[in-house]
Amino acid sequence: MKFLDEAKIYIKSGAGGNGCASFRREKYVEFGGPNGGDGGRGGDVVVEAVEGLNTLIDFRYQQHFKAKRGENGKGRDMTGASAPPLVIKLPVGTQVLDEDKDLILADLTHVGQRVRLLEGGDGGFGNTRYKTSTNRAPRRADPGWPGAEQWVWLRLKLIADAGLVGLPNAGKSTFLSAVSRAKPKIGDYPFTTLHPNLGVVTFKDQEFIIADIPGLIEGAHEGLGLGDRFLGHVERCGVLLHLVDVTHDDPAAAYHLVRRELAAYGGGLAQKREIVGLNKCDGLDDELVEDIRADLARETESPVLPLSGAGGQGLDAVLAALWRCIEEERLERTEAETAEDEAYAP
Repeated sequence: MKFLDEAKIYIKSGAGGNGCASFRREKYVEFGGPNGGDGGRGGDVVVEAVEGLNTLIDFRYQQHFKAKRGENGKGRDMTGASAPPLVIKLPVGTQVLDEDKDLILADLTHVGQRVRLLEGGDGGFGNTRYKTSTNRAPRRADPGWPGAEQWVWLRLKLIADAGLVGLPNAGKSTFLSAVSRAKPKIGDYPFTTLHPNLGVVTFKDQEFIIADIPGLIEGAHEGLGLGDRFLGHVERCGVLLHLVDVTHDDPAAAYHLVRRELAAYGGGLAQKREIVGLNKCDGLDDELVEDIRADLARETESPVLPLSGAGGQGLDAVLAALWRCIEEERLERTEAETAEDEAYAP
């Protein structure tokens, strides 16, 4: 399945049904009168986060979504049936933005979450509504109210506990394949990874999700290379694993280049917890690796851990460090949610 993380769609709620203008005409009823029912409400447009989806590819082939209109009212004071809501199923982590991408209309962060984007139109009144002491036979019946319509953008931000960042060919995909069952494309050339990949890591009877995104180069925030459009997929991560190639001409410069791109992108990425992984250490002797690690450690306050995704060295230490950060982030988030609930408690 092809990965697609952004799509533009047109949505329209249903119009209300028309009111009915009718009169009683029973043979043995002495006094007739109006008995037209109201029209039913039009269908709402609702988005829902569901399991089993991790791409917006379906919305490349269908861009228009229109809810049904309500049924018209009928005689004998029968109200028309209201239309069911139109439910658009989206992957967890999807944001819905207005056409200008300035306003977030919905942010679906957990399975089962529902947000009503557009409300259906009200049904029109039947002539029974207009019966008064001075107007015993009203012939007025109103049409249903029209539904609302707009274009919206869908933007998918993957839900992951940890994110992999680094220059192209830093070994991110190799690391992901070594610690999970994910099978990303791996090659010895830059930009082998063209779209984000997710992997589920099992560590000491615990599971967490790692997201691998395409590599960053200098000027990515200006659109160079694949740009920074995929960085949104690690905005929700609790910790970043920043992989640096130990065989790079200047590992410290490579580290700072990626850090500058994270800061230029924004979204709080530069302030997230960070583990620096000095990758491909199986290609150099231990003393040289330690010298490079010490030099890089002086350039950052984050822990610097040597590892080899291909050789399997140092993976347990890196996963343990990631898990500690993930636990801390989950605890802080739980405490924040509890405090918020208590603040709004009656």
